[in-house]
Amino acid sequence: MRRLFKYGGIIASIALIVAGAVSIGAGALGVMQVRDALSAEKIVGSPDMTPTLISAEAKDAGLNVATLDIPSQAVAGKTIDTGSEAQAFAGYMRIHALEASGGQVYAEMGRFLDKNGKATNDEALAAKDSTGQPVPNQARNLWVTETALATALNTSFFAERVGVFTLAIGGALLLTGIGFLVLTLGGALRPDTAKTPAASEPRPIAQPA
Repeated sequence: MRRLFKYGGIIASIALIVAGAVSIGAGALGVMQVRDALSAEKIVGSPDMTPTLISAEAKDAGLNVATLDIPSQAVAGKTIDTGSEAQAFAGYMRIHALEASGGQVYAEMGRFLDKNGKATNDEALAAKDSTGQPVPNQARNLWVTETALATALNTSFFAERVGVFTLAIGGALLLTGIGFLVLTLGGALRPDTAKTPAASEPRPIAQPA
């Protein structure tokens, strides 16, 4: 039974070490792929993408700065090639879209523009272009583009976090497997006390008559 436990512990330890190594490799590969994909898009932060400058710009545009989710990370002039930078860029881009729409989000804007340039959902009131079609609200279309890009950038952030988490789990599994292996081998090298002959009891010393 002792031998069974020994070999079972060794096998379990090796399995943990292998799982840890594989997890570390998968996590590192995932992080590198996310960063390579972001770098390939050649996205560079605009000069106003700092917390201070974007706050002042939003205030000048008439937005309520207290209600805005202003990123804490500055990416002005930086190439966006990490998940955290991608998330920050998406946050700045949303503020730019709010500035363009006067603080309205997609669901609050009309689909068309009337003759006075005001948004409306009534196609009959909408201004017509040269082909007779209603003039679309470009600010609303801008939100569609912003949402698509922001979703992709935030997905990159999430994917990188998953890769980092996988790295951490892999490291924990690897260390756990090594620890179990050390304990298992340490126990196997200990002498079996059950098989060690007990020391013979000392004989009583004969007293002189």
